[in-house]
Amino acid sequence: MDSTHRIVKLTEFTPEWLEPIRRLEQLCRQSDGSKLKIGLEHLTKESGDHAYLYQVEGRFAGCFIWYTADGVEANLSAMVHPEWRRQGVFRRLFEAAAAEMSEQGIQTCRFKVPADSEPGLRCVEHLGAQYDGTQFAMELAALPEGLASDEVATTTLRPEELEDFGFMVRCLSQAFGDEEEWTLRYLGHTREPSRHNYIGWHGEERVGLIRVNLLGSGTAVIHDFCVLPAHQGRGYGREMLAQIVQLLLAQGCTCIRLSVAADNRGALELYRRTGFEIVTESRYYTCNLKRVPFD
Repeated sequence: MDSTHRIVKLTEFTPEWLEPIRRLEQLCRQSDGSKLKIGLEHLTKESGDHAYLYQVEGRFAGCFIWYTADGVEANLSAMVHPEWRRQGVFRRLFEAAAAEMSEQGIQTCRFKVPADSEPGLRCVEHLGAQYDGTQFAMELAALPEGLASDEVATTTLRPEELEDFGFMVRCLSQAFGDEEEWTLRYLGHTREPSRHNYIGWHGEERVGLIRVNLLGSGTAVIHDFCVLPAHQGRGYGREMLAQIVQLLLAQGCTCIRLSVAADNRGALELYRRTGFEIVTESRYYTCNLKRVPFD
């Protein structure tokens, strides 16, 4: 790599740095005819995301972003300027990030690729990554349906308090089938000030959990929405979701988003009834960090 090429790790999250990346994202979308969204709104000092930029004579030719939710698996997004593809830009960005990931104990890579991005899909195929599911990103497009005239809400949402932490671990683990040890690590890695946790109560009993990541500029991301298996099927989740949407709207959020696995038809239908619409589709691929081929 000659002196006109350099890789920079992003440490300043100012418009001076983010705007050129945003323009590169738009250029890649137009060139590929895809709905690429690399997640720039997550890039803050507190988010824990890591971004590497590839510059050629001062121009941005590529961007690579990674973060971990559990300290073991890294979630990856990347893009390369159409004029600089097949010239080693992605490989060099990956190698730079891989050194940092290895130091932090990362073992597995999980790539997020727009389902309509042919260059991205060809790239993960070349890497030998294994398909690991499809997710829809959804945004609120209409106000949620209200309760029927003869219905009365049976759940309430309350902000998390210190004594709720054990319930959060239990609820997440049981609802998503994860070991409690993993859930503890996950919560530890996702404790940024921008994230807010709400507990769903039925009377004096905790029944569910819903988390929100406030990204600024009126954007909120709903995630880790779950109800204890013993309480599922009673409409608690529907009420909790409608309440958090109303709360976020009252707080001035103009963009409310969430993600759902494409094969989770029950959740997909619930989100649609609450006013969400699919905006993008992403495919996920995983591979062992130490086995990524760079030749």
